[in-house]
Parts: sequence; structure tokens; C-alpha cells
Amino acid sequence: MAPLKITKFKVAAAHAAPVFMDKAATIKKTVKLIEQAAASDVKLLVFPETFIPGYPYAEESVVVEPNGEDVSAIQDACRRTGVAINLGISERVPNGHTLFNSQVIIDSDGTILGVHRKLQPTYCERFVWAQGNGSSLRNWPLSLGYNLGGLACWEHTMNGARQALITQNQHIHAGAWPALSTMAGFEAVADAQIEALMKTHALTAQVFVITAANYVDQQCLDWMEEYLGKQDLVKLGGGWSSIIHPFCSFIAGPHTGGEEKLVQGEVDFSTIGAVKVWIDAAGHYQRPEILQFGFDSRPLWADEKLDRFKVRPEEKAKEESTELSLRPRTP
Repeated sequence: MAPLKITKFKVAAAHAAPVFMDKAATIKKTVKLIEQAAASDVKLLVFPETFIPGYPYAEESVVVEPNGEDVSAIQDACRRTGVAINLGISERVPNGHTLFNSQVIIDSDGTILGVHRKLQPTYCERFVWAQGNGSSLRNWPLSLGYNLGGLACWEHTMNGARQALITQNQHIHAGAWPALSTMAGFEAVADAQIEALMKTHALTAQVFVITAANYVDQQCLDWMEEYLGKQDLVKLGGGWSSIIHPFCSFIAGPHTGGEEKLVQGEVDFSTIGAVKVWIDAAGHYQRPEILQFGFDSRPLWADEKLDRFKVRPEEKAKEESTELSLRPRTP
């Protein structure tokens, strides 16, 4: 008999700043935040957009390979603590130079479930990041028993992208954002934009939404001034992080500004029935004979056409050997 699903558990959004443009240091910080979440009995932790290394820089971007150099410590942290994560990264393809704005999903046993690559980089992001495609526009089944999907920043304005997740029975949404409100011209509108888009998806998809945004710290500004010159486009602070119920009430947050915090709250799936009786976008509230929807889920990039997150035989043998060595021996 299959185990019963857990209906209530704690989730969190990491309202935190990366060690800007320092992949190794931000990986260590990621591990610490996972451990901090575990100490509070959090089961799912969502990170901001491109948390590692802050924004695109080829040498500091993350190569996602099972137990690879960049992600092995993070996988191990998830495995040790039992925390699943949705982690925003600037991704670099293995043995290549192509970059993507990505979210890597790692389950509580350390397994890489998949990577979502942002479909359309925004504005000047198009200079450095390639376009994602429909093969990663999907939800991943967590061992908690629920489907997790995510989008990044203004990708949420693409109604078709959100609808694709809805039609695939999404339960939890990871909204990854940058510190948009610190940018010149966005001070008065950014938080309102994020709140509007996140609540829209919570209600139209009937899902719990975990929204994580970084803030800008002094180390980030110092780096930009050293390498790019004095900045007047970006300021300290910013970010908007929260946990939202499918009926748009706040479970936790919103939290803004330059204070690092795990925005924590409990999601209770026993409350979903009361929402779905009103509106069920994946069920009785759709009219497929009138409103027909489809998207192309075929992979585009070469590495997407491979089973790239399947553990290689030699790695599996090594893991099994390690597990055996750690088992207590009977006298």
C-alpha cells in the first residue's frame, strides 16, 4: 500500500543576497541556508532568480551534472537534511559556453529532478542568456507527493507558460525573482508587479506560491563599482518574498529590504478542496471544447535530448559502496 501523503508541511523562501559573482562562496551559503531551513523543519526551500552567482558571468555560472563539481555539495546538503529545493542559477552547459537563466530542482534525497530554463530572457539579459524551450516547461514530482513547477521573473507575464504548468497538474509554484525594486525606474512599481503576478498565478492555478527574491547588499555594489564603475542604476535593499495561499491570502510575508530571512510558513493541502469546489483550472473550470491549449514540449538543445540527470553506473556503484561502509556492523 502506498504511504499516505503528508497534507501539512513547512516551506520557505530564501530572502537572501548571493556572494555576488562568487560561485564557490555562494554554493557554501546555499548549503548553510538549506541547513538553516532544516533546523526549522522546512521541507521545501525556494531560492531567488540566479542566486548563484548573482547574475550571468560565464566562469562563475553553474554546470548541472549529477554529483558534479558545482552541485555535489548542494545535493549532499539536501540528502543530509531532507530538504528539497528550487534553486535559481546562471547555468552553463557542460563542456560549453552557452548560458541559461535556470532553476534546478533537487529532491530531499539529493536527486536532481530537472532544470527549468527561462523561456525568454528579458531586455539586456538576451545578450548573455540563451532561450529555454517547452521541454523544461513542466512540473517535477517531489517525494513529498506534490508537483513542483517554477518560472523566473517576467516569465510570469507569459500566460501560456503559466497555463502549461496548470494543465500538467501543478500543486506548488516556485516564483524566482531579482531585487527589481532597487533598479532606477522600478522603485514605485516593482513590488506591486511581483505581488500581482504571484497572486494571479496562485488563484488561476489554485496552487501554493512560494516567491523568493534576493536583495542587493554592499558586496554586490562594491563588485559592480570595481569592475563596471560607479553605479546609479541599482541601490541597496529590495526584494519581495512571500508564501501565498491559492485564495491569495498571505501565509507568510511579504518580506522586503536588506534583511536576510527565511520566510517560512505551513502549506495545508487539506484546504485545497474548499478552493477547487469553486474553481478547478485543471478540472471542471476548464472548457476544452472552447478554449484549446497546447505547447511544444520537444527539447531543443543537445544536452536536453539526453537523460542527463540519470546517475552513471560508476557513480551509482560508488554511492552504494559508501552506503554499505556506513552501515553499522553486527559483532
